[in-house]
Amino acid sequence: MYCNFYGLKERPFNVTSDPTFFFLSQKHKEALSHLYYGISQRKGIIVLTGEIGTGKTTLCRFFLSQLNRDVKTAFILNPHFSEIQLLEAIIKDFGITSKDKSKLSLISGFNKFLLSESEAGHNVVLIIDEAQNLKPAQLEQIRLLSNLETEKEKLIQVVLAGQPELNRRLNLYDLRQLQQRIMVRYHITPLDNEEVENYINHRLGIAGAGNKITFTADAIKAITDFSSGIPRLVNIICDRSLLAGFVSETYVIDLAIIKRCMEELGSYFVNQ
Repeated sequence: MYCNFYGLKERPFNVTSDPTFFFLSQKHKEALSHLYYGISQRKGIIVLTGEIGTGKTTLCRFFLSQLNRDVKTAFILNPHFSEIQLLEAIIKDFGITSKDKSKLSLISGFNKFLLSESEAGHNVVLIIDEAQNLKPAQLEQIRLLSNLETEKEKLIQVVLAGQPELNRRLNLYDLRQLQQRIMVRYHITPLDNEEVENYINHRLGIAGAGNKITFTADAIKAITDFSSGIPRLVNIICDRSLLAGFVSETYVIDLAIIKRCMEELGSYFVNQ
């Protein structure tokens, strides 16, 4: 609705995980560095955590888009499966076909795939998003998959991305073997006020705003405080503020507009 008024190619503050709009804050740079290190050095299991809306999924999508062709990848977005279904989903995403659906046959076929990729000089990466939803038995199964290795290196690198509850799950006594195999960890924290300003301008720029739209300094401060620096919540209030700016026929998003949006969105944020 407001895109024509502002001359935008697309809405800059959608809440979908679009790597085109990925903003490389200092925290996300560090998270990427940990992922690159863990994958390139074949560390086995990597854990990436962050609160809801801090950009874990977008970061993972961006990371996958940057990998070379010699890295074979699978990305499981929602691991609400049984143990065997999760294994089937992983194998299917890697492009492996298997007529026999028994667990033994699936793991045997997967091991052959990993050995073949290793012989070809390829690395293999599995990313599981929303990993806090994995049950202990599923996490144990992932540990067993990560045990597939040669004498010199791990055949598969596993990234577990999830909310902070994932760490509490991993600390369970029954998962202590898995805990000991986690070689790389990183927790994404929210954006500070300066990063929120840069984040907003970055997304506006990608959408083609140029210098047409201005968020005032006090508006940005209010957005930071109200969203607690969570990118997804910044998107929600900024999207609403552009709609309000369109209605008011203004290119300047000031504190008064943000306050009105806060009132409209108050119940939404309270329930997050």
